[in-house]
Amino acid sequence: MEYHRPVLLQESVEALAIKPKGIYIDVTFGGGGHSAVIASKLTTGRLYGFDQDTDAEKQAEKLEGSTFTFVKSNFRYLKKYLRLYGVKQVDGILADLGVSSHQFNTSERGFSTRFDGPLDMRMDKDGQKTAKDILNTYAEEDLHKLFGIYGEVKNAKTLARTVVLKRASQELETIGQFKEAIASCLPKGKENKYLAQVFQALRLEVNDEMKALEEMLVQSAEVLKPGGRLVVISYHSLEDRLVKNFIRTGKFFGDVEKDFFGNEKKPLEAVNRKPITPSAVELQENNRSRSAKLRVAEKL
Repeated sequence: MEYHRPVLLQESVEALAIKPKGIYIDVTFGGGGHSAVIASKLTTGRLYGFDQDTDAEKQAEKLEGSTFTFVKSNFRYLKKYLRLYGVKQVDGILADLGVSSHQFNTSERGFSTRFDGPLDMRMDKDGQKTAKDILNTYAEEDLHKLFGIYGEVKNAKTLARTVVLKRASQELETIGQFKEAIASCLPKGKENKYLAQVFQALRLEVNDEMKALEEMLVQSAEVLKPGGRLVVISYHSLEDRLVKNFIRTGKFFGDVEKDFFGNEKKPLEAVNRKPITPSAVELQENNRSRSAKLRVAEKL
């Protein structure tokens, strides 16, 4: 079974407009699908692949060579590690914000609703917080907020209440237990979609994904050379909104700031007005790509 099939592969690599001597960053190495293609286009250039997952680190061994360096770190530490390697500016940055198929298909990682396994969901196996910790220790109002904001779950309040009542009699340890505990909250006929939203909320919280994404985007704008490209593939509206706002205004909320002369103060300019989405062929071959949106921006 393949580790992970990269989404929007041709489109994202094309969007980077790769220069053979340029410096590129794949901040979400995963199975290395995007990285392999980027590296193949470099001559004296360099590619740095970031990932906090030990499994991704093993995949990276296949690529180690004169043009590639693997960095075992969360992409929120982008600038710190580039400084460590003596890199001040880069020509392009790619971020594919999805969970890899490998992570989904490994039951003990706890990412998928399809398997029973521990309530884990850590992208970094050395991370402190797991989904089990959240479900068993968070206050009801915090769970309510979490499911409502990160999961966009309709009955978030009822769901939070149910979790708190169930855990009072038995600690929630496995995916099976959790699904059973919240069975009464699942809307008829839409169980899978609902569970996917709940699991998304937990995963985002476990890995502090939204905050990490904000930090990475801000740093990307700082390290890109003028004319350098930022290419981001997102899979849900929360991420896409952050990326879109940042490209449009240089901020995550509110309107773009202007200087004394009325010129917009923002680091990036959108290259494509509308996000690029997978082709009919790709959708047929890889249904995981169905919610993918690709946005491209250039450093001003």
